[in-house]
Amino acid sequence: MNAKRKTALVTGAARGIGLATARLFIERGWQVAMVDRDEGALLEAAASLDHGFAIVCDVSDPKAVPSMVEACIEQFGGVNALINNAGVADFGPIEDTTYERWRQVMETNLDGPFLVTQAATPALKDAKGCIVNIASISGLRASTLRVAYGTSKAGVIALTEQQAVELGEFGVRANCICPGPVRTKLAMAVHTQDIIDAYHDALPLNRYGTEREIAEAIVFLASDAASFITGQCLAVDGGFEATGIGLPNLRR
Repeated sequence: MNAKRKTALVTGAARGIGLATARLFIERGWQVAMVDRDEGALLEAAASLDHGFAIVCDVSDPKAVPSMVEACIEQFGGVNALINNAGVADFGPIEDTTYERWRQVMETNLDGPFLVTQAATPALKDAKGCIVNIASISGLRASTLRVAYGTSKAGVIALTEQQAVELGEFGVRANCICPGPVRTKLAMAVHTQDIIDAYHDALPLNRYGTEREIAEAIVFLASDAASFITGQCLAVDGGFEATGIGLPNLRR
């Protein structure tokens, strides 16, 4: 613990965008509480970073979340930035999306940011800190096979605006990042070559983004350089939002 360092609490920090974000915060002089429900992957990730502190927690569990936030505060003394990144993906037709699958997505992707923010609000008020929620381009534009995922991420965008309006008077900012296609292990596991090629053609920049590029946007919104930015949704998507709705390949 270093009282002079700012503290970021990053959920879903064991891999992907969350780990890239934790790494970048540390490079910028922050200390980071790294939260994930995958204990093995989280401990390995935290061990690879200086000033990273691992807290195993499922953010969809309302009984576990308050003690997780308390553990962060006990370790570091407060929370300056909350990064609600933990999420799950589930893709399939509407008629095949069972209520159980729907709830699994909502519990992590939407309930999680609500629960963690609620538990961290007193600390964020004390620090006049900030919240950065990670939604998705699927929350801004409809696409096939994303009824649960896209709806959950649209909810995160609306939640961000609620947080900004209610907490602004306490000096707390809330913003949202909407990543487009990012070359994560999760994406590469579910994207066929046809889909990869279709994204290449649909994106004005003709490529997937990187985890580091998303992390750069997150850390910017958490920084003093963004001190007058709140209630905003930033698509970090290579121009994908500007190109229309969905991918033709997914509708075949």
